[in-house]
Amino acid sequence: MTETDLKTLVHRLYALQAERVEAYRLFEEGYQAYLNTGPHYDFIQYRQLVHEITVAFNGISKEIIQIKNSLHEEHSRPDLSAHLEKLQEKEKEKLELTAMLQLAKQNVLDHPGEEGHQEAVQELKHKIMQTIEAITEILQDFKYDSEESE
Repeated sequence: MTETDLKTLVHRLYALQAERVEAYRLFEEGYQAYLNTGPHYDFIQYRQLVHEITVAFNGISKEIIQIKNSLHEEHSRPDLSAHLEKLQEKEKEKLELTAMLQLAKQNVLDHPGEEGHQEAVQELKHKIMQTIEAITEILQDFKYDSEESE
């Protein structure tokens, strides 16, 4: 494997992260459309959206795992591989928090008088922001370490 191959893997990782960001945007748009169908929600359409987003995220994750393995095994870069391991963990956490936030938002709409639901929404938004900050830090560390080898 050459240095060019390493650069190609790094660029592909960034492209995959951009795809992941776009998938989150589509997920949020679809979720807002679902909420607008309330109080008799169109769950079938939302379930289809969740399925499509899940397929997209799985494809992205599988490719990132392949990049992680290639960096470790073929390029002898366990440092970069470790960053991608952390990235995958944080992305999994972000997806789980996003799903929990969607449920919490629906609870606010369905039970407007109960204060605990709004607090849950705020708490989950805060946790998601912390997770996004952690993802950004991991990507910055990855970028720094990958450029160091050039």
